[in-house]
Amino acid sequence: MSYEHILVSREGGVTTITFNRPDRLNACPPAMALEIRDVLTSDREARCFVLTGEGRAFCSGADLAGGGDDATLKGGRGSYDALSTGYNPLMMAMAQCHAPIISAVNGPAAGIGCSIALAADFTIAGSSAYFLQAFVNIGLVPDGGASWMLPRMVGKARATEMMLLGEKIPAEKAADWGLIYKAVADDALAQEAQALAVRLANGPTLALGLMRVNLMRALQSDYTSALNQEAVNQWKAGDSEDAREGIISFLKKKKPEFKGR
Repeated sequence: MSYEHILVSREGGVTTITFNRPDRLNACPPAMALEIRDVLTSDREARCFVLTGEGRAFCSGADLAGGGDDATLKGGRGSYDALSTGYNPLMMAMAQCHAPIISAVNGPAAGIGCSIALAADFTIAGSSAYFLQAFVNIGLVPDGGASWMLPRMVGKARATEMMLLGEKIPAEKAADWGLIYKAVADDALAQEAQALAVRLANGPTLALGLMRVNLMRALQSDYTSALNQEAVNQWKAGDSEDAREGIISFLKKKKPEFKGR
């Protein structure tokens, strides 16, 4: 399937989604968010997804000046509608994805672009990249789940700094904070992301997906609920072909060959 705002490629079990509006620093209109969501929810053969941007930006935020149907600066009701029908469905698709997601952040990740980047399981940033909650600079509030994610990732003080001051957080600082997985040289970003993607794609996909569920629910539940959730998902994982392969390989002292089933 072809898309207007993104490029999609597959190599082995890795599906790469490239935001393809470089002339607008990959600013993301609601239609683009829905295209990303469509790939994440429909490509059931993918065993890992990589998100990145074409050109010198990852995603500069919502398209506030795109004109026509791409413009998302339409007043409060327009913002609410764009979030409810475009951006929030994407964020939920990322949270509920069956396979791991990597963000390869090759430049600015601002506004909704920051939320998309940080919602991945692994966020790898090139040294020239930065993360920006720019909303305070235009009289708006963070969205895309930022107010939920950030304090859980870096604590209330740093989340407050990001949201209320609206200053750029460079890649190295983001890594030091624990906001992202790692910062690497710009020219090493693609290789680092691909190597990690291949590693994850060769893993037990069902179990990895269930781990994602456990992590997300643990952030919202008590200890007893987390224990119960682990038990339920361990049952599901234990019935998988990959679990049988893993146990047999362990007993035979050989490397397992997971099939993602």
